[in-house]
Amino acid sequence: MTTVKEAKRISRHKRIRAKIRGTEECPRLCVHRGLRNMQLQLINDTKSKTLLSLSTRAKELRDKLGYCGNLKAATLLGEMFAQKAAAKGIKRAVFDRSGFAYQGRVKALAEALRKGGLIF
Repeated sequence: MTTVKEAKRISRHKRIRAKIRGTEECPRLCVHRGLRNMQLQLINDTKSKTLLSLSTRAKELRDKLGYCGNLKAATLLGEMFAQKAAAKGIKRAVFDRSGFAYQGRVKALAEALRKGGLIF
């Protein structure tokens, strides 16, 4: 059962997804923010393939962080994800915040991704 707040977020996400699509040259960067973790995916919507995925639950991040639901974790996740995307040759993306407000951890993540060289 979803709460009213979650239902509104899902509605915003559907509205956003109706307008953006990821391609091979410019994939969709999908963010999911939970209470304790964050997940990122680069998705090619034309082929329905996930090109790259990373979460704060990944072992290399879990070892560096104690608690994964804060700004420090979001910043570290963004920096590491930008490095992995650059290694795969991905420089541009379409930012899909999944209906989450552009503040707090989502904003810190976006700034870290831009600092790491990802353009969106």
